Amino acid sequence: MDTATQNVIVVGVDGSEPSRSALRWALEQAELTNSQVRAVVAWEYPAFYSWEGGPMPPDEFQDTAARSMNEAVDEVAAGSPVQVQREVVHGHSAQALLDASGDARLLVVGSRGHGSFYGALLGSTSQRCAVHSNCPVVIVRQ
Repeated sequence: MDTATQNVIVVGVDGSEPSRSALRWALEQAELTNSQVRAVVAWEYPAFYSWEGGPMPPDEFQDTAARSMNEAVDEVAAGSPVQVQREVVHGHSAQALLDASGDARLLVVGSRGHGSFYGALLGSTSQRCAVHSNCPVVIVRQ
């Protein structure tokens, strides 16, 4: 494992409370292990979106995702000695996290707490990451 791999913790941060909990955990782990944190948020066009006119212009989806992540990182990482890199990706959240963590030491995600039935129906991001990641995955529950 090279130095870059050893020192990167990827964390999914979409602005939700579970993702904020995951970011808190990742920051504490990064401080203990002298690692960097890379916060990742993914966005997609909703299934009902039409190019003829949707609920908002296409650029606003990306801007909204970035704003949600930035607000969460600014709040949670305030006062932390760990510097947080930020990445906004177009695509499915689980795939974006798997791709971003390809060179990482650890992937951290929050859990919204859906039970097994809903988790199976919804294709849980944390479940997909746990099954398909090339690095260890920490799923943080509130």
